[in-house]
Amino acid sequence: MNVTRENIDALNATVRINIVKTDYEEKVDKKLREYKRTASVKGFRPGHVPFTMIRKMYGTGVLVDEINNLVSESLSDYIKNEKLDILGDPIPKNDEHSFDPEKSEEFSFTFELGLAPEFEVNLSKKQKLTRYLIEPDAKMIADYVDNYARRNGEFIKMEKSEAKDMLKGTVTSADSSITNDDATLSVDLVKDETLKKEFIGKGEGDTVTFDIRTAFPNDYEIAGILKKQKDEVKDLNGSFTITIKEVSRFMPAENDQALWDKVYGEGKVSSVEEFEARVTEEIKEYFSRETEFKLRTDARDMLLQKIPFDLPEEFLKKWLVRVNDKTTPEEIEKDWDHFRDDLRWQLIKNRVAKDNEIKITDEEILDEAREFTRAQFSQYGLYYATDEQITSFAKDMLKKEDDARRIAEKVLDTRVLNTVIEAIKVDDKNVSAEEFNKLFEKN
Repeated sequence: MNVTRENIDALNATVRINIVKTDYEEKVDKKLREYKRTASVKGFRPGHVPFTMIRKMYGTGVLVDEINNLVSESLSDYIKNEKLDILGDPIPKNDEHSFDPEKSEEFSFTFELGLAPEFEVNLSKKQKLTRYLIEPDAKMIADYVDNYARRNGEFIKMEKSEAKDMLKGTVTSADSSITNDDATLSVDLVKDETLKKEFIGKGEGDTVTFDIRTAFPNDYEIAGILKKQKDEVKDLNGSFTITIKEVSRFMPAENDQALWDKVYGEGKVSSVEEFEARVTEEIKEYFSRETEFKLRTDARDMLLQKIPFDLPEEFLKKWLVRVNDKTTPEEIEKDWDHFRDDLRWQLIKNRVAKDNEIKITDEEILDEAREFTRAQFSQYGLYYATDEQITSFAKDMLKKEDDARRIAEKVLDTRVLNTVIEAIKVDDKNVSAEEFNKLFEKN
């Protein structure tokens, strides 16, 4: 067997594998003799089928399998031994990958290779980035305080209704065919302004008659008032009457000791000024994550811009079509810029990791999985999950190969970008939230 390589250019090469009979003959004979010992052929006892018949029956299939295995192993060993850094997978040349074992005992296979580019990542204090520190303004602090007040507010029973109040009572259709004795109706949701006035100034025992479509054009609102499914009310029209049993008004919590204790714990805050100071620090902590995200994004973009190198683009486009059965060349072309940047970043990231001997540990991967799991729990309102529950879910997630790979890549991203940020010069700059948001609009 002979394996040779032809370098087309710095990023593309072909590897030719020439195979002769002596390379595969022994393996084919060994496999056929195994077939002979186990083959069941009518008219012959097991193990007594003539070898010539076995060869005739199975010879071609065994030969094809053994040659394919031999080619695959030889190509893999050659790439490993020659320390070739390839992108994607080798692609067989369409005109030479098929062969006819009935007509020849010698075969030749050629594969296209896409080679990774050679480049260096030089980091120094001459390279500069800006860390944008977001300063909370008075309105933002007031909005946070108001949000806490509303989250800890409650509904208070009132004698007469106003525009923002909630009415509870019995809603009945004009012909009495539809009744809900436990209806809840928000005055604020009444769409017709003239009709809305009819609901204001009402109290327990009062009634209001209204056209249900004029008051609530939305099927979801009607379904909620009548406690029915949306599909059940899509054709519903006509006059309805509500007999009011109770008027309630939502009242935000007062900005006082009771609220401060609920938010930060008993006795942790004892004045409006202290509460606003704690809120301000909380906002800054939230914004610090946004700040670091922006800084990491800028660091990644800087490396992509400052480290130019080419890729074997035509090879990669061909390879992407091969490995994605449902993807067309046109779709690859459309998404090519995104794929190219992702691949270039992957190569740069691996280079920085290698140059700086960055190795991620299983514990780092588990910690990141815990953070991801905790964020998911919070998103669904599960704020009180124990550390044991978080860890259990994280470990289950890491049992899935795709999830484990994704988490590991995120950890490596963080470690690499931390290394980059430490190696360059970063200037801090205070900005408002509005100014910060505009930075993303420019990208």
